[in-house]
Amino acid sequence: MSHSDLARAAWADRFAAVAADNITREYPYAAQHATTGPEDRALPVELHPAFATSYDWHSSVHMHWLAARLVAFGLTPGLEARLVPVLEAHLSADHLATEAAYLRRTPHYERPYGWAWLMRLAAEVSTSEVPAIRALAPGFVPVIEVLEDLVSRWVSGAAYPVRHGVHSNSAFGLLLVLDGARTLGRDDLVATIERSARDWFGDDAAWPFAWERSGHDFLSAGLAEADLMRAVLPAAEFGPWARGFFAEVRSGDSILSSTVVVDENDPQQVHLFGLDLSRAGSARRIVDALDDAGSSELAGLLAAAADRLLASGLEASVGEEYYSTHWLASFAWDAMEAREHAC
Repeated sequence: MSHSDLARAAWADRFAAVAADNITREYPYAAQHATTGPEDRALPVELHPAFATSYDWHSSVHMHWLAARLVAFGLTPGLEARLVPVLEAHLSADHLATEAAYLRRTPHYERPYGWAWLMRLAAEVSTSEVPAIRALAPGFVPVIEVLEDLVSRWVSGAAYPVRHGVHSNSAFGLLLVLDGARTLGRDDLVATIERSARDWFGDDAAWPFAWERSGHDFLSAGLAEADLMRAVLPAAEFGPWARGFFAEVRSGDSILSSTVVVDENDPQQVHLFGLDLSRAGSARRIVDALDDAGSSELAGLLAAAADRLLASGLEASVGEEYYSTHWLASFAWDAMEAREHAC
């Protein structure tokens, strides 16, 4: 794909159509609700009136984020007219209060991946330049408050991070919460996350990237960690940290290469499309930080890989397979934003 083919403007309406389909599709839905008894038979839409679409709760959250983000970016009038009323209906104050109450009752639900995307959605709505979207911000106050409490208690009560390349990954979750907390002016939460990131990852070196990837990763544990640390450390600290952390990376390594998806109908294997997209976004952001830190050789390796990785997962994000389309476009848009910021 050419550089113009990887631009957001070339994909915005296609992603918007995917988002519109997802946030209005109630079934199939993979509920993760822990049933408490024979009478506990509520439908997903009763438990989660805001996020009972797009196959599962966390995917619904980040598809709502994508929809709000795309409206702010600018869409054809017909697509905007489809998305805004659904966002207004789903993200009402009553619905969000129900979601906040559920999170408070079940404090380990969707930790940390779902929390991270919900904080990101809250930040997007609260700062949107679209009046209809920004008007939804007051309803997010109880959500933000419960998330701050949950995240703070989680990191203070955990001795070790989770480094898997899936939803439980600690670094990816902390990064999205950190970005949201900064946007929302939650300074205590920002300080908590920065301290936890330093404690958990500050001494890491020579990350074994050759051990990545497993067959259903959608995150690179190493790149997710480095992405978090470039957001936490000032340039003077990040440069030396990154050189030590990436010490084993060489041109041609698998961390810089696209994945192979043999069965595009396998719901776990298609995670690998997301791995390419998430690596593309992380790599671009890390390159920006490395340029500031004067680490040109490593930055060159990551920059050369980023467009290749982005192109690898794009078509799957707008394809016919619902196991892919219910979530991939969010990661594709994130990677495109990182790419255009770098340009």
